Amino acid sequence: MNKILTILCLLTPLLSAAPISPERVVVLYNSAIAESKELAEYYAKAREIPQANLIGLKLPNKDEISRADYDTSLRDPLRQALITQGFWKMGKNAQGFSLPIRSKVSTLVCMRGVPFKIKRSPVTQTSTQQLPAHFAKATEASVDSELALSGVYGILTVGPLNNPYFKKNQSISKAEIAHMMLVGRIDGPSYPICKQMIDDAIATEQQGLWGMCYLDKALKGSRYKTGDQWLDHIARRNDAAGIPTVVDANKQTFTTNYPMHDAALYFGWYTKHKNGPLLNPAFKFRRGAVAVHLHSFSASKLRDSKKNWTGAILAHGATATLGNVYEPYLQLTHHLDIFHDSLLKGHTLVEAAYMAIPYLSWQNVVLGDPLYRPFLHLNGTGTVAYDDKDFRAIRVANQRWGNEPETMVKKLRTTAADKGNARFYEYLGLWYRARKQHEIATAFFQTASKKHLKEADRLRQWLYQADIQRSSGEKKLAVATLKEARSMFGEIPEVKSVVGLLNILDPPAPPPAKKNGGKAK
Repeated sequence: MNKILTILCLLTPLLSAAPISPERVVVLYNSAIAESKELAEYYAKAREIPQANLIGLKLPNKDEISRADYDTSLRDPLRQALITQGFWKMGKNAQGFSLPIRSKVSTLVCMRGVPFKIKRSPVTQTSTQQLPAHFAKATEASVDSELALSGVYGILTVGPLNNPYFKKNQSISKAEIAHMMLVGRIDGPSYPICKQMIDDAIATEQQGLWGMCYLDKALKGSRYKTGDQWLDHIARRNDAAGIPTVVDANKQTFTTNYPMHDAALYFGWYTKHKNGPLLNPAFKFRRGAVAVHLHSFSASKLRDSKKNWTGAILAHGATATLGNVYEPYLQLTHHLDIFHDSLLKGHTLVEAAYMAIPYLSWQNVVLGDPLYRPFLHLNGTGTVAYDDKDFRAIRVANQRWGNEPETMVKKLRTTAADKGNARFYEYLGLWYRARKQHEIATAFFQTASKKHLKEADRLRQWLYQADIQRSSGEKKLAVATLKEARSMFGEIPEVKSVVGLLNILDPPAPPPAKKNGGKAK
């Protein structure tokens, strides 16, 4: 492994994305809530944002507000503050709309305490565009998505609006979109969690985000195949980047208490409330993790750690996530593959999120430090932490010998044998499985199970093997593998994932029917 790590110095930097300047960040908090102001000041100090860039507005202490309250207590006072404090210079475009023609603010950060939902109200404007029937009365939106274009006077509140930053693939500082702000939010189930999100983002930037990626496909049919395609693209991108990736390609999500250890990245869909590993109270994402579960209402209750997804994800230690506060419709939500690819290129969390969302004035929210750049050190730089060394080495091996796969496998296999390295064996199993070489993959998983020290990691290798058998049509063999695993690992919480799979593949027989029409004698 040490020989592989020495190649770090030979790698050329991969990142061309620039950071967002703190001077171009405005922080918005609710002046009626002391903790909201404290959080704003905490964030500003951590990111060296000028105190003059903090704006406090007296807002309703609610998650959801009316359109009238949004206009009068939030949008209009914020507009006025940005104009009078010199952040915006106003003018008019060719269509006669008043809007910022020069802007000193690229990013707006909403603190916990600022409402995040605008509820549906009667349509009072006449649209000049032909909207589908399900959009014709859709005036509900996330506060953040509305604020992104809040400098433009007179735009419609019904239906979505085109996002001029979609697929830009360039830093916001170079995009020259003066009338738009990228709006992120440091929010979640509690103020301590919000502070932890800030701390973890800054700490992770010192060494980079390293670990496993878990992808949970939905297989909901051709109507929804786009979501699965996004996850397929992420898997291929990770394969090229040397990020170990586990793909659950079954209709069901990861089962209860799945041993999702070392989870630095998670993308999945499509259930309403948290499940899988998030049902295990002891489960924690890796520090700095980016985790997203795609669902229509994933962020509808983002301050609740038990309902929907975003609150639960953050409560289990993730640093950043995306979500929707109302029904967005699949194609109008974040395109997860673009989001992931933009992060790998070194863009900030908020830039990657807005490059990935095709429409504004809609339902999306970005939760986490908007300035967070998790993959600053994908090129091998940064502080090397002990727990990251194996993942760094796998990355280096792919960079150095990616065009010579036989050499790469040989190098990793030799090092794994010399060091008894379970992570290398597991990675090679996943690598061969992605290429449908199941017999070789199974052999590596079996060796990894013997080398891993933690029982939950050993169990995961058995789950891989059962999944290969299941996907190959060998259901009976998969059931036998799972029953053996249940017997071996019956004392750990993660064995519930085995029980869940057995209930799917080998459900217990129904109880015998009661006599006399079900009536007790």
